[in-house]
Amino acid sequence: MRWIAIKLARAGITMWLVVTFVFFVLRISGDPTDTLLPDDIDEATRVFYRRLWGLDQPLLTQYLNYLAALFQGDFGISFRNNLDAFDLVMERVPKTLLLTATALFISLAIGIPLGILAALYRDSWLDRLVMSVAVFGFSMPNFFLGILLILLFSLNLRLLPSSGSGTWAHLIMPAATLGISFAAQFARYTRSSMIDVLSKPYMRTARSKGAGLARQMNKHALPNASVPIVTILGFKIGDLIGGAVITETVFAWPGIGRLLTNAVANRDLAVVQCIMILLALTMVFANAITDLIYGWIDPRVRVGAGAQQK
Repeated sequence: MRWIAIKLARAGITMWLVVTFVFFVLRISGDPTDTLLPDDIDEATRVFYRRLWGLDQPLLTQYLNYLAALFQGDFGISFRNNLDAFDLVMERVPKTLLLTATALFISLAIGIPLGILAALYRDSWLDRLVMSVAVFGFSMPNFFLGILLILLFSLNLRLLPSSGSGTWAHLIMPAATLGISFAAQFARYTRSSMIDVLSKPYMRTARSKGAGLARQMNKHALPNASVPIVTILGFKIGDLIGGAVITETVFAWPGIGRLLTNAVANRDLAVVQCIMILLALTMVFANAITDLIYGWIDPRVRVGAGAQQK
């Protein structure tokens, strides 16, 4: 119970820091009325909207009011659309979940097998080829790869739509753009982890007992090599969502990433704050799931947690 309480306390502090940081940075960076209202609007109208949006109050008062509203489940009203910010964000969440889940599947389905092959045939031409492709995929910016795919498959070959989300065909290029970079990273991490595991004494023992390659991999190598991969996966969830912001903008994919870009450009404070809180919650949840998977993969983690509780 003590271990769980510590995790919850850290999660609570993290969320408070995110809320506080985003709130103050957004408000000290400029007046939203300068962006949302016409340049030639009279001062009386500007004062009216500042009072309507609560921007005329002292900054500390705005902060305390915002915290009080959050505890009541109120994320504020969009300055631009005059709609509930939470509802606007939740309308876009399914599209982002679809994109990121597909990209994650692509990255794991490609990256882990390639990393295993590179480790099994270490220092061979196959290893060098996989690592060269991995470095290329890791170094390629998402926006540049997305533009290349649009030029090739949309403008030249006319096989796939360049933007939107109407059919499954619209998903292919955004998911591939987001997934290829992470596939390259998972290939590198898997290779390093597998090379370390393959040199362990228990692997030599398994080989000396005549265990086949499939049994060596499934019974001994993969369970032990998966622990650092799961560690990286927990951290990469945040990078995946961050990459979705750029990818959704390039392909006009109607997710929270594109909504965030528009909200920042329009200084729609309530929407930006709601999205950042949602992203922070996602990271906290991903880390919690990672800890649980640790215990399932590696019994030593459960033993260590039990010892701490005692």
